[in-house]
Amino acid sequence: MSILRNILTTAAVASALMAGTAQAETMRIALVVKALGIGFFEAANKGAEEAAKELGDVEIIYTGPTDTTAEGQIEVINSLIAQRVDAIAVSANDTDALVPTLKKAMDRGITVISWDSGVAPEGRMMHLDPSSAPLIGNTIIKLAADHLPEGGEVAVLSATTTSTNQNTWIEEMNKVAGNYPNVKVVGTVYGDDLADKSYREAQGLMQTYPNLKAIIAPTSVGIVAAAQAVTDAGKIGQVNVTGLGLPSEMAGHVKSGASKSFAIWNPIDLGYSATMLAHHLAKGEAKAEPGATIPIGRMGEVTLDENNTAAMADPFTYDASNIDQFSSIF
Repeated sequence: MSILRNILTTAAVASALMAGTAQAETMRIALVVKALGIGFFEAANKGAEEAAKELGDVEIIYTGPTDTTAEGQIEVINSLIAQRVDAIAVSANDTDALVPTLKKAMDRGITVISWDSGVAPEGRMMHLDPSSAPLIGNTIIKLAADHLPEGGEVAVLSATTTSTNQNTWIEEMNKVAGNYPNVKVVGTVYGDDLADKSYREAQGLMQTYPNLKAIIAPTSVGIVAAAQAVTDAGKIGQVNVTGLGLPSEMAGHVKSGASKSFAIWNPIDLGYSATMLAHHLAKGEAKAEPGATIPIGRMGEVTLDENNTAAMADPFTYDASNIDQFSSIF
């Protein structure tokens, strides 16, 4: 009987050790977003979970602050460092403010990448842009110009003053604005990726510029708020809202005519790709260095430039011809 007990005890210990090893081998990747409750990032989390399921050894921790502040993200990241996660993939509210905290994470052996909205190079190993910044800049001004054959005044409703991605896209937009000589960019305002503030800023643009013909919002929160403001002001057909948004959130505004067209990459693909990159780097299967080519599953591969930055895919335009097809997906 004692022999049987010893065998059973040994088997139980071995089983526990194996379970502990399996648990230890599960990689925890934190997907840190600008703020919780934003549809774009919730869609990105779906992609992250898809990648985790495909990889088989990954647990996704989807987290972020309740508002789009650097302070909120720093608090979240410090918590993740204390939890000793394996990797942090962050869409930054501020390109510089997060650097000291993310350096601390890397010093403790945590893989750090940024995606969507970048961190300064010293605060991450690599950055994944959703698309080429020059192409996005040209796309958002072209979307406005395409529906202004006689030209006119357009204004920009952005996210925060410190949002790396929006600032870069607007800068690139301004570089090519001369290609559309009849279109005049008259101003830029910031809604802080808050629906109510973005709505008020859109209202303010229409009051400040009574001849305004288009609002360009390179943010999924801002574009919906601007379209609603145009609708409530009774200016459908007078002011066109365009920029970057989610088909699921913009379908009604496209059908009403408040928005003729807009663009976006697939946020599901973006979350998926960021997770794949974080996994390969944390596993030591790839190294973040200029010229490195890193696989991203069904999305193919990306090649890092001299700043350890890569672009995922071109943006895609949505309008009345295809909005129903995509609005049920994301």
